[in-house]
Formats: sequence, structure tokens, C-alpha cells
Amino acid sequence: MFSHIMVGSNDIARSKKFYDAVFAALGAQPGNELQGGNRLVYSHNGGRFLVTKPIDGKPASNANGGTIGFLMSSAQQAKAWHDAGVANGGTSIEDPPGVRQGPAGSVYLAYLRDPDGNKLCGLYRVPAA
Repeated sequence: MFSHIMVGSNDIARSKKFYDAVFAALGAQPGNELQGGNRLVYSHNGGRFLVTKPIDGKPASNANGGTIGFLMSSAQQAKAWHDAGVANGGTSIEDPPGVRQGPAGSVYLAYLRDPDGNKLCGLYRVPAA
């Protein structure tokens, strides 16, 4: 369904530190800098995530009500992802990381805001017992 996801940033170096850390927790490589250091590209497991300074020259802002979810392979990976984000300029939001019950069963959720305020979610679907 998706070709890629891109978020804006007002400080690419700060974003690189944050996203290199959270994606390393998933086993991904550091981001590649493009366009003279104005854009980062991350590729992992067939997905692409980009961070860019806005092309229109205006300040980057985040989507009100928007969340970007990343699929995790375990609850431990989601926790490591969350901890890496907090240690590298992100902010823990919502409830602390943990299992939530929903209509589709149990999920382990960990929420962060990146240094520019974009809302991210690490999600692991807990297998039914």
C-alpha cells in the first residue's frame, strides 16, 4: 500500500541521531543523507522512511491526529526501540510501553514523539494464547 513515508524536520542532524538510534533497535542501517544533507533515507525490510527539510522553506510541523506505526518483531524490540528514541531526543507519550487489549486481541504498544513532534508508535501483535 505504501511506497514510502516522509516526515519533515527543522534539524536534520538532530533527526539523524534520533532515527539512526530507533531504527538500529530494529536492525536497520543508519540513514543515508541526500540533497546536500537536507534529506535522510532509511530502507529496511522493503520499507522506506524519509526525513526532509520542507521543500517550501517553511518550518516543519507534525500532523494533528497523525501517527506513524512501525511493526515490531517482539515486545522486547518495541521496548528497545522506545528506549533508544527517548535516549536520543525523543519524548515518551501516551501510556508507558506495554500490552493493551483491543478488539483484535493483545498488542504491545510504545509511543514516542520524535524531536520535531511527529507521533510514532512501535506495535507488536501478541500471539493468542
